[in-house]
Amino acid sequence: MIEENKGNLFLRYLIMITAVFILIGIVAVPFLKGDDSLFIILALFIGYIVILVLMYHVFENYVKPIRASVKVTKELVKGNYNVRTYVKPIGEAQELSELINKLARNFQEMYLQEKMQGSQWKTVINNMESGLMLIDERGYVHLVNRKFLKMFGKNSIQYIGYLYYDVLEEKAIHKVVQETFLYEEKITEAITRTIEAQKHHIEVVGAPVINDVKELKGAVLVFHDITELKRVEQMRKDFVANVSHELKTPITSIRGFSETLLDGAMEDEELCKQFLQIILKESTRLQALVQDLLELSKLEKEEMKLMLKTIHIDEWITSIQTLMEQQAKAKSISFQSTIDGGITFIADPDRMQQVVLNLLYNAINYTGEGGTVTLRIEAKESDIHISITDTGIGIPEDSIQRIFERFYRVDRARSRNTGGTGLGLAIVKHIVEAHKGKILVESMVNKGSTFTVILPKEW
Repeated sequence: MIEENKGNLFLRYLIMITAVFILIGIVAVPFLKGDDSLFIILALFIGYIVILVLMYHVFENYVKPIRASVKVTKELVKGNYNVRTYVKPIGEAQELSELINKLARNFQEMYLQEKMQGSQWKTVINNMESGLMLIDERGYVHLVNRKFLKMFGKNSIQYIGYLYYDVLEEKAIHKVVQETFLYEEKITEAITRTIEAQKHHIEVVGAPVINDVKELKGAVLVFHDITELKRVEQMRKDFVANVSHELKTPITSIRGFSETLLDGAMEDEELCKQFLQIILKESTRLQALVQDLLELSKLEKEEMKLMLKTIHIDEWITSIQTLMEQQAKAKSISFQSTIDGGITFIADPDRMQQVVLNLLYNAINYTGEGGTVTLRIEAKESDIHISITDTGIGIPEDSIQRIFERFYRVDRARSRNTGGTGLGLAIVKHIVEAHKGKILVESMVNKGSTFTVILPKEW
């Protein structure tokens, strides 16, 4: 189209000049005679040729480059940075053409860099672990990221372009935005939301957006999900309280009975023996508690070194079965075991024995007389399933998620009477996870429980 327009322009100029010379010839020649008329016609023809050559030279070397430069400049204004001038001018027109091409290349590089940076920033913002919302100085939402949409639901088009208080219901968030604009400093607030049917604690941080001339241009809201931090903090508080309580009971008993003996009870041999037995029992319980705390601390600090070996189930399980049969018989409980033959897997034999014994002791302790405890070991395609099932008191549904917490007890009075420290299941979970396995629990109150340990056959 451009070349066609240039050709049309040159043709118009050619027709105009030709018409002018023809008109001059028509007017001038009739008034001349003989050699004069021939001379004038020849002069007009030579002048016509010269002017055509000059016109072509000017058009090709000046008019064409300038028109091409204007066309490229218009395209650059429209945002098309791929255009270039391809004519071969001379002189200043050549310099102009080269400068315009250089300007176009610079614009194209800047555009590509900006596009790449924009894509990178978009990727970073959308993959942040915190929700993000950008609000301008009038309160309109300009940006939300993927994490924010996961926290608050809906689509981005239902937020962008709207006033923040029209799309966010929480008054606490409104307060953060208002105080951020008012005081022009970072403001923090906490809210709770239900996300995917679970309660989440979210920290809202508002920060002002200020330009180079200290003008407030908007605010950024960052939403941190601190649910896990809250849970860990609560576990820490519970742990401190539980440790204090668990240590206080045996220490109080030991001190109380010791003081009673010193006050004269030692003179009664029978009473003295009874008190010493209680002191021994409580000190043994205290020792077990401290030992379990040290064991759990070592596991949590990842100091445990597994002595991995190939375990042959038929040989490894024999001592466990014998011990459990004795424990179950003493409590009038039926102990049954179903073991698939020929099973082998890689694990730490001592640690896995600790896991199985702990689960079996719990099953026997929480099953009444006449009940049944069943040990089942079976091989799947790539892993081993070790299941311990009992017909005991069961676990309430709201407690199943917490039974692996340190010192958590479903029935505190009964747990303490069985001599447990409240740390056994926490230790079991750490050992299983150290073996790259997992433990599952199914239970119904007054019906019984099933603990299933799933371990990989090979690492």
